[in-house]
Amino acid sequence: MKVMIDICIVPLGVGVSVSEYVAACQQIFDKAGLSHQMHAYGTNVEGDWDEVMLAVKRCHETVHEMGAPRITTSMRLGTRTDREQTMQDKVDSVQAKLS
Repeated sequence: MKVMIDICIVPLGVGVSVSEYVAACQQIFDKAGLSHQMHAYGTNVEGDWDEVMLAVKRCHETVHEMGAPRITTSMRLGTRTDREQTMQDKVDSVQAKLS
């Protein structure tokens, strides 16, 4: 099953800047071959359910390995079975209506 997620992984106990942790997770999504788009307060990721969830798990493992004693993660996810749809398809649909 395909899934799209919007995820925000926040390491706790590491100070106020978290960009190095965000970069590490972006690399994990890249290495997993997942389509992803970072935005100001999280990342959209799409792909096979198991591959996406494995990458999320790997993000947590990596951020802990980098020294974060705690992590809080917010994640919204969506699936559909009636047709295939990408993140870009969703954006393009709205953009077309704005034109």
